[in-house]
This record gives sequence, C-alpha cells and structure tokens, in this order.
Amino acid sequence: MGYESNPILDKLPEHLKQFIKPQDYEAYTAINQAVWRYVMRKNVAYLGKVAHASYVDGLHKTGISIEHIPNMYGMNRILKEIGWAAVAVDGFIPPSAFMEFQAYNVLVIASDIRQLENIEYTPAPDIIHEGAGHAPIIANPEYAEYLRRFGEIGSKAISSAKDYELYEAVRHLSIIKEANGTLPEEIRIAEEKIADLQQNMGKPSEMALIRNLHWWTVEYGLIGTLEKPKIYGAGLLSSIGESEWCMTEDVTKLPYTLEAANMPFDITKPQPQLFVTPNFAHLSQVLEDFANTMALRTGGLSGVDKLIASKALGTIELSTGIQISGHFHNIISHEGKPIYFRTVGATALAYREKELVGHSVLDHPEGFGSPVGKLKGINLAIEDMSPRDLRAYNIFEGKQVSLEFEGGVKVEGTIVTGTRNLQGKIILITFQDCKVTHDGKLLFLPEWGLYHMTVGREIVSAFNGPADLKSFDLITHVPEEGTIKTELSPNQEKLEQYYQQIRDFREQKNPTISRHKVFMELEKHFPDDWLLPVELYELAVKNGDSGFAKDILAHLEKVKQNHPNFGALIDDGIAVTNAERVKA
Repeated sequence: MGYESNPILDKLPEHLKQFIKPQDYEAYTAINQAVWRYVMRKNVAYLGKVAHASYVDGLHKTGISIEHIPNMYGMNRILKEIGWAAVAVDGFIPPSAFMEFQAYNVLVIASDIRQLENIEYTPAPDIIHEGAGHAPIIANPEYAEYLRRFGEIGSKAISSAKDYELYEAVRHLSIIKEANGTLPEEIRIAEEKIADLQQNMGKPSEMALIRNLHWWTVEYGLIGTLEKPKIYGAGLLSSIGESEWCMTEDVTKLPYTLEAANMPFDITKPQPQLFVTPNFAHLSQVLEDFANTMALRTGGLSGVDKLIASKALGTIELSTGIQISGHFHNIISHEGKPIYFRTVGATALAYREKELVGHSVLDHPEGFGSPVGKLKGINLAIEDMSPRDLRAYNIFEGKQVSLEFEGGVKVEGTIVTGTRNLQGKIILITFQDCKVTHDGKLLFLPEWGLYHMTVGREIVSAFNGPADLKSFDLITHVPEEGTIKTELSPNQEKLEQYYQQIRDFREQKNPTISRHKVFMELEKHFPDDWLLPVELYELAVKNGDSGFAKDILAHLEKVKQNHPNFGALIDDGIAVTNAERVKA
C-alpha cells in the first residue's frame, strides 16, 4: 500500500487510493527543512496579525511544527481528533479527484517542497502550501464542514473536454518550473500553451466555474470586512510574498458573492483582486446557491447536453430515482424536453447509488437507451400509476403493448417483468420481442434481445461520475507525467552538508560544530547563498555573539548588492530574529 492507513482513509474508494503515494520523509534535504523553517517562522510572525484567528490555533491542533516539515503519519494521528486525515500525492491531481478527497474529509498534500529559488511562491502544489496553508484552517469546524461540502458538490460538477487538457498543461508547467535546469524557452512554451487554452475554452463548464469559487475561497479567500479583512485562503497563508501584498491597497477587495464563479484566475501571477466573505457560514450559502445552478439539481435537457459535451463518464437520475451511468452520446428532445437518451459503451443502472442486480456494465456493454416522459394522451405518469392503473393501461407482465410517449417515441413489445423502488413505484420495465422507434427511425430491434425501459417523467439530475463507484473500473486516471526529482551535483551536496551541520547544531545533535568555520566556507565557496547566513545570524543572536552577528550582516549586505532580488527575503529573515530577541 505504501502508506499508513487509518479509519478515515479506510473509507476511501479504490479509485482515490491510486493517487496516494508514500511521503518518503527521508528524502527531504537540510535545505528543504531550512526553506520550510524560514517560511513558517516568517508566516507565524506575520500571519499572527493578519490571518484569521483559526490559523495560529490550527497550527497547534493539526500538529504543524515550525521547526520540521510535517510528517504525514504524525499529522494523521492529530487530525483524526477533528475527524480528518491527510495523504501525500504527486503534485496536481485531477480537480474532481481533489474535491472527492475533501468529501471524505481527507486533505490532499503534495509532499514535494518548493526549491529555495521559489521560496516566496510556486505555481506547483507543495507541502508548504498544503500543510501550512490548508491544514491549520480545517481545525475551525464551520470551515471544515464547508470544505467537506465543497468536495461533495464539486466532485459532481461536469467538466468540458477541454478542462482536462488545461489541467494537464497546468500540471506540466508546475512540474518544469520546480525542476532544476529547465530552460526558460521550455517554460515560455508551456505558459503560452496555457494562455492559448484559456483563451479558447468556450463557455465555462460547471467544473471551471466551481474551481473559480474554490480558488477565491479555499485558496485565496479573505474574511471579515472590506476595510480590515483577515486571511484564510491557503494560497495566501503559504505565500510569504503575496500574504503581505494582498493586504495593500494595490489589491482590490470585493464582497464575496456568486459572481466570483465568473471571475477566472491566473495561477502563474499574483491576484489583482480578492473576495472577502463576512464569515465562514456565508461561504456555505454561496456554495448552495451555485449548486442550485448545476445539472446535479436542475437535470433536464441542458444537463444531458453537458454530459454529452464532456465526453466523460456521467450519470443521469430520473424522477423515480433510477440512475443511468455511462458515456452519454445523444439525446432526442421535443419542445425543449428530453424524450429519449442514449449512452455508448459500458453502462450501468443503479438506484440510490447502488447498482441494480442484473444491470452492470457486463449486462449493458454496448450502451443503453430509453424514453423519458409521459405517455401520449395520458395525464398520469407511469411512475404514479397504481397496480390497478397499470393493469388498466395493459402495462402488465405477459401483455403485448404499444406505448407511445409524448414527442413520438414508441415502444412495442411483450412485457416480461417490472422493477420497483422502495416506495413501490415502478422504475424499470423489461420487454421481449421489442421494437423502439421515433418518427420512423429504429432505436431498438427485437433481435437485440431483452429491452429494458427505465421509467421516469423527467430527468431530475445529471452529474459527473458513476452513481455506484463499484460499477466501473476507475483505476486508470493517474497522471502520466510525474514530478521531476533532480540529482544533486557535488557542489550542491557540499552546500547541503553545511546546512545539515547547522541544523544539527541548532537541535543539539552535534553542538561541537564550528559555526564560524561553516560561515567562512560559505563566504569562500557559496557567496550567493543567503538562507544559511540568515540561520547563522539567528544562532549568533541567540548565543549573544554580537561580533559574529555583525560579520554575518556585513556579508549579507554584499549578497543583497549582488542579488537585489534577495534583499526583501534577507531583511525579513533578520527582522524575525530581531523581533524574537526583543520578545525574549
């Protein structure tokens, strides 16, 4: 299995478990740990003032340490106390899978960590973003329920055929941006591909719209008033650059409403505007308002059309509760209403998310079609007919009938049997020697075998994925392109050794390490490195070695002159240490 399970993870369906990977904690290097520590020290110092109160409390409740990259096993032992769990994955996973994990109260954590060069922000999901950003806030019960509910609804959103292409393009860009040695030209081509896709997506799908809501709340949300908002979005909580910038007047603050669903975002750039929710309960209200617009709740002709356009596995539910899962191919309509639907390929029938016996993909390997609606000239729908009504209209086993539906679909054959739901309503009628036609066009022939006609006056729901997860083989969707693990050069390995020595000194694993000697080696062989000198300055201050601290500051001034882009990072690291000294 490769990971340590628990009661929450045990409930995950197999198609989600395929995305889980071992964390491989020993693979984190000393520089990785230093990057985590720098971001967390700065974030906790700064975010204590501008983040929602749940953030700092949540750090303790979810077992997030400033000193160490979180171990997934340790996190899970603590997360279970608030009814959640965490799993490691390899970078971006498909949006529907990501949301489905949330529906099971499972936090998805990309276990890689950003390179030192991308310490302020990375488009790639990493453990700083997921662990330090998402995990603390779920300790707030109201927000945790919003996240779970979002996953439950979001995983049912219907995608367009282009959504997955965009997802793969964004995943590719995030991978190469975090890989050592990627040529600028390769990054430019990847960014241009994303820009081109975004310009030619057509009408936004449900998944695109709900991903916008996810972005402007879960990732980049503010809470409170427009004048004095607080941060709760994981993207802001984990970005030491954008968490400060978003508080300035340069970023427009807008009230969070359903309109946020129509606001696209660019993952590669800071956001020019952010949305402010007055409280976490308001997030749930907007989510429900959006769900009311989804085919999940509206069904009808437009719902089936969305499934056909998605070219993906989906489900429709009829008014009787019977569910048909497959790849929807075409729909016949009349006066704006669906009157006949057709799937192609493996199809399964279910009732209340449980597959009907005798109606698996093995029973319907080549597709399924059925009329929808009421019989012509009869006000009473089949589903509302009592046994006496059914017999009066000759809808009875052993009877040869000709049923003509509104819109012109005609079913002619001998009834074999009927299947009823728990309320006693008939949901499926099976015929032999059956012919189905519409305006003279043949839809089903007697020689094709038994004909199963689903019963329902209307399509009440249409959504992504199968009704019964066990009906289909879903263990096929792991992204082909994996994150790139770069081997260290001899020079990088030497720098890693110096970072490890200072880490061992701080943790009292090897207190005999000469910090002065390490500093001299840095000045000589790694004059451009800024993070380890910042750590050395912290130790010098804590140990009262003012002379050593001054030498380090002088060196860091040279680094800033040669690399002005490091200036703010260096100043911030020094400021955190100085602030800690004042508190002490």
